[in-house]
Amino acid sequence: MTDVAETARPSPKKPWFKRWWVWAIAVFLVIGVIGSVASGGSDGKSPAASKTAWAQSTDLDEPLDPSAVVISSSRPTVAISNKSLTTGTAVDVLAGLPVKREASATGYSRTADFGAAWLDVDGNNCDTRNDILHRDLTDAVQRGGCKILSGTLNDKYSGESIHFVRGAKTSALVQVDHIVALKNAWVTGAQQLTQAQRVSFANDPLNLIAVDAHSNEQKSSGDAATWLPANKSSRCEYVARQISVKATYGLWVTPAEKSAMMDILADCSGQMAESSTFTPPAPTPTPIEAPPAPAPPAPAPPAPLPAAPCPSRSPREMVPPHCATMARTLMPPTIRGRAHTMVASRISTSNEGSLESW
Repeated sequence: MTDVAETARPSPKKPWFKRWWVWAIAVFLVIGVIGSVASGGSDGKSPAASKTAWAQSTDLDEPLDPSAVVISSSRPTVAISNKSLTTGTAVDVLAGLPVKREASATGYSRTADFGAAWLDVDGNNCDTRNDILHRDLTDAVQRGGCKILSGTLNDKYSGESIHFVRGAKTSALVQVDHIVALKNAWVTGAQQLTQAQRVSFANDPLNLIAVDAHSNEQKSSGDAATWLPANKSSRCEYVARQISVKATYGLWVTPAEKSAMMDILADCSGQMAESSTFTPPAPTPTPIEAPPAPAPPAPAPPAPLPAAPCPSRSPREMVPPHCATMARTLMPPTIRGRAHTMVASRISTSNEGSLESW
């Protein structure tokens, strides 16, 4: 009985850390945490870190909807004025482009190197973004001769139709893309351009197109080797525009970039290159005031009147002074001296001041 009673007696409770189910829950939680961290990405970066890296790598232009038109203080000019460089097929123009590796992007700054976005470079009192929206949107509604309030974009990158409405939360849905990205231009020759030429590059309509935000953000600063439009029907035109822009501004292509372009153009070898029609206004010359006309020359003094003829000598007759002077000049020196003495003596003693004959 004693053994039975002792066996039936409940054993004292174990401490919580010795209970098996506590450890089971702890192990389950640890596995869950590890799994959630691992699912954050194969590169080990957290979603927040990936988002930050993406934001830093984009080549977007701000502001998307400028509130005021900023007139460029520089006077941009295209780098190469020979339009024959973009005459012909895109294949032919591509064959003439230099092929080099990318230069270093150290020191690249969108605003410092290419000017602020978006400027009024062509002098029409409207910023470049609204100029491109006006060109690329159908049924565009405009206000004040510049601001595009609404319209429809037939997006060449995605192939979709996008209704655009200007607003704080909607303007960013349609963006203006640099077909040759600014950063890509910087590492393929734009560092050798002048500041004015880079401003021209950033605002040349040949290098700009209105697109959907997702495509623009996805492209970032990629070239043809790293990004192409999802809409395959627009790839030939897209690559041809890139080639035309690079030829116009004296840029080069990388080996991988050229290879990707040739692959695209293999299906459309007749695709023509395009020439830039962008002509920034020439500087307004400062008017130069004409120098005052020289004063007319002073009139010549009147000619002296001819001297009166010398009269024949007669006693006690007045002799004009010039005749006396002439007579003295023509006398021999010895006679002239004696005559001078005689004349002076007679003049001083004559009350009439006359000169007698010699």
